[in-house]
Amino acid sequence: MVSDRQDFGAGRTDRPTRETALLTVADVLAAPVVQAGSPEVVIGGAALDAEVRWAHVSDSAGVGRLLDGGELLLSTGAGWPERAEDLTAFVHGLHRAGIAGIVLELGVAHARVPDAVADACAETDLALIALMREVKFVAVTEAVHRALIAAQTDALRERQRLHELFTALSLQGAPADLVVAETARALGSPVVLQNLAHEVIAMEALRLPVSGVLAKLVDDAESVPVQARGVRWGTLSALPGPPHPAGRLTVLEQGATALAFGCLADGGDAEWSILAQSGLIGDLLGARFASPDDVAARLAAGGFTFAGRQCHGLVARGAASTGELADRARQAGCAVVAARVEQDDVALLSVPASVPFTDAMISRIVGADRTVFVGPTAEDVLGLLASVRIARDLAAGDHPGGGPRVRRVEDRPLQRLVASLRDDHRLHEHSERMLAPVVAYDRERRGDLLDVLAALVAHPGNRSAAAAASHLSRSVFYQRLTVIGDLLGADLDDGETLAALHLALSARRGAVRA
Repeated sequence: MVSDRQDFGAGRTDRPTRETALLTVADVLAAPVVQAGSPEVVIGGAALDAEVRWAHVSDSAGVGRLLDGGELLLSTGAGWPERAEDLTAFVHGLHRAGIAGIVLELGVAHARVPDAVADACAETDLALIALMREVKFVAVTEAVHRALIAAQTDALRERQRLHELFTALSLQGAPADLVVAETARALGSPVVLQNLAHEVIAMEALRLPVSGVLAKLVDDAESVPVQARGVRWGTLSALPGPPHPAGRLTVLEQGATALAFGCLADGGDAEWSILAQSGLIGDLLGARFASPDDVAARLAAGGFTFAGRQCHGLVARGAASTGELADRARQAGCAVVAARVEQDDVALLSVPASVPFTDAMISRIVGADRTVFVGPTAEDVLGLLASVRIARDLAAGDHPGGGPRVRRVEDRPLQRLVASLRDDHRLHEHSERMLAPVVAYDRERRGDLLDVLAALVAHPGNRSAAAAASHLSRSVFYQRLTVIGDLLGADLDDGETLAALHLALSARRGAVRA
């Protein structure tokens, strides 16, 4: 079969860029017009994933100088060199030109694929497909170009949609975690926002293990800076995922731009740290994590580790800012995660093992004019969760008075017992059964008997102090005690009864908080 196909002119035609190339050699191979030629893959595998930006028809041995890269070369090989070494040099030249692959139609010029061509394509990982039957190359080029133009049109539409989406998020002042989540959904792969200290500010893992996502972040992620007006605040990264019509890098850049606008509007990235730490505290307290390893990975990304450290959960009460607490903790050489929860600051503290964790040190961190409740030492994530929960339970049962102080759970054995039995239904049944008459009385009459009872067990043997803690006169306080005793049918001067009531109240506080 003598080829009468001619090379295209030397003038270059506008073609899709590498960013918008959405066809691969495998896609072209699957097209009906190519399948009509009974194609056989000589060199395939990963080479079939090469991007195709254009289809070029040529039998010339000098076609390499006319190529820009990304072309799929369609040829009968009529003008190719005859000697094996020249064929090898020819294929290497095509590889250097960046072509996507070679489609060789067998016939008069070549009854079979030359060994030198196959060997050179294998050496350079260049896709090589042999057509066993004649096809109209013009039909192939039309199909490829039509598909590329359709892909470009889809890309333009998708870019416009993304532009509108991220512009709307910027104008609405969407928080960073929402922008990150939308970016991940658009890409179909996990996305992570980090500040310049490599702390994880926001993340959308798309149900993948958080620890696995963070482990792959360094080697496998594609990243773009979050910056504007010469100021950089962090990095937005995405793990590998499916192709996107607008280009994955374009999507990532759109998300980074929306985040940068948010920083400009807010005057910096101060909100990022608050968001990251409050999100981590919230997830820990709510047990919103699939595995403790996920929380450990998020903590480690911010420099919070367990090995060789004293780790505690603590609750600080009183006027101060979470930011000040975090700053003082870092100045003391501690790693910290802190957030405002209801009316208190809740913090996770990692202290070097060599540093004495004294009350004076704790007061310096939280502020000398605050009361702080310190949970027991934790060796892992679940221990840290228990530590902060126990500290919150202790804070919930505290009564004002006595000025700022440090209260450690180690000094409150009953609180530790209740925390260890938190999930035991028998403890909660005891609490409900014993306190039911008092709870019903308060609910029906909007009473304060539970508070009075809590003050009584908190000040055993000192009813004057208990009355003061309840902000009631002694006479009114004693009247309330009489009502409680009658409702429960119990002697409130009996030590065993008071111990049982104290246990019931502690369990109720823990259940309500959980």
